[in-house]
Amino acid sequence: MAAEKIDRRVKYTKMVIKESFVKFLKQKPISKISVKEICDDADINRTTFYAHYVDQYDLLQQIENEVIDDINQYLKGYDFKNNKVVPTEMIEKILEYIKKNSELFDLLLNSNRDMKFQQEIIKIIGRQHFISVIGDNSLNKEDAEYIFYFLASGAVGVIQMWLKGGMKRHPNEMAELILKIAINGRSSVI
Repeated sequence: MAAEKIDRRVKYTKMVIKESFVKFLKQKPISKISVKEICDDADINRTTFYAHYVDQYDLLQQIENEVIDDINQYLKGYDFKNNKVVPTEMIEKILEYIKKNSELFDLLLNSNRDMKFQQEIIKIIGRQHFISVIGDNSLNKEDAEYIFYFLASGAVGVIQMWLKGGMKRHPNEMAELILKIAINGRSSVI
């Protein structure tokens, strides 16, 4: 029972720290955010903050890692190797996750401009969805890799635009658009 209370308190503390941090990250760059103001806003002391994070950069890194882990955990249940997953459905699920966490993704993909996070998202999207699209044996490995990064980077660009535009289109519609462009290029949407 005591361990459960501690876990809930730690979980709550981390949640309020993250919420305060995200609030400030929407207002200014990370270099202008101090641990003191995060703690004041979260109504915690600095010792509590430092029990969980080294500094605001470590906090951001842990948030990014959690998001990537969440996506990877979610995708573990799908069988990509045997093509038992319909790509549109999978992309739609990722987009639904992004929409559910849109404020955070908007910061991480658009406002924050963290290229490492974007590269991780590109790997996830590309690895899960575009490998089958470019799995053509007539391509050499290097060409396939260029195509993979081109398609996955384009998908991230579409997601960034979708976030900036307020996600007016349904995730299924966006998933179909991303996949159509990936498979058939521009001519598929004209």
